[in-house]
Amino acid sequence: MSKARTAVLISGRGSNMMALVEAARAPEYPAEIVCVVSSRADAGGLDFAAANGIATRAISHKDYATREAYDSAIDVYLRSMKVEAIALAGFMRVLSADFVAGWDGRILNIHPSLLPAYKGLHTHERAIADGARIAGCSVHLVTPELDGGPVLLQAEVPVLPADTPGTLAARVLRQEHRIYPQALAWLANRIIEDRE
Repeated sequence: MSKARTAVLISGRGSNMMALVEAARAPEYPAEIVCVVSSRADAGGLDFAAANGIATRAISHKDYATREAYDSAIDVYLRSMKVEAIALAGFMRVLSADFVAGWDGRILNIHPSLLPAYKGLHTHERAIADGARIAGCSVHLVTPELDGGPVLLQAEVPVLPADTPGTLAARVLRQEHRIYPQALAWLANRIIEDRE
C-alpha cells in the first residue's frame, strides 16, 4: 500500500507526534512518519522518535539570521527526505509565507481551541477567564494567517467549574490525540489520490 511520506515538526515532548506515530503503525493507515524535526535540540520528542527508528533532526532558529533562512533550512531537509505532508505538533515557530506557499494544502496544525476562537497562545487561560462552557481543539490546514486555515476536524470538551488551565489542557490533549491521526489520514489519502 502506498503511503504519504510525512514529517512531524515539534518543539517539546511531542505527545501529538507520538499519537501520530502510534496511528501510523497500523498497516492500513495511509501515512508513514519518515522524520521528526525539532526547533530545539533538547526536545523530549526526539528521543521517542529515534527510539522508534524515525529519522530526527534538530534545526535551531538561533543558527539563522532570518525566519526565511531558517524555514529554508527546514524545507531543504524535508525535500531531501522526500516528504509529502507536514504535521505541526507543538512546533513553536511561525512559518513564513514562502514556506507555507511551497507546501500549500499539505501542512496540518493542531490547535488547543475551537477555532476561530482563541487563536495564538494561552488558549485555556483565556477560555476560563471568559467563562466559556465549552473548549476543545481543532486540526486545520496551515495558511499564512496564524491559526487561520480551513478547519478539518474539531473536538469539544466541557469547561468544568473547578478547572484550571492545567486540568482543562489535559482533557483537551486527550481529544487532540484522538482527532489528529484522523485528520492526517484524510490529508494522506488526498495526497495519495493526487499522486496516482
